[in-house]
Amino acid sequence: MRERGRHYLFVCSQNKLRSPTAEHIFADHPGIETLSAGTNHDAGTPLDDEMLRWADTIFVMERTHRSKIQQRFRAALGGTRIVCLDIPDDYEFMDANLIALFHTRMPRFLPRAPTT
Repeated sequence: MRERGRHYLFVCSQNKLRSPTAEHIFADHPGIETLSAGTNHDAGTPLDDEMLRWADTIFVMERTHRSKIQQRFRAALGGTRIVCLDIPDDYEFMDANLIALFHTRMPRFLPRAPTT
């Protein structure tokens, strides 16, 4: 059985700017695996039940994303935790300010590196 709390799914509307940036910058973080998706049907990678079942924690950019997921995917969610990062749709992919926001808001959710 896999360790809980280590599959992180990042979600925004279109999966073109915010969530793919988060997936990219945390992809190499030790101890976690990342995916990203969008709530819109025409998103780059549309959110689906399989992704939600894969995820241990879902990080949404806005409260509206959490509401859409809870309404549309209630059965697939189970008890999966949804965390709202409150990041508005004001950034381009890999924007330095967006990356800085993620580095400010994500540390408490990331596993600590083992100490030797």
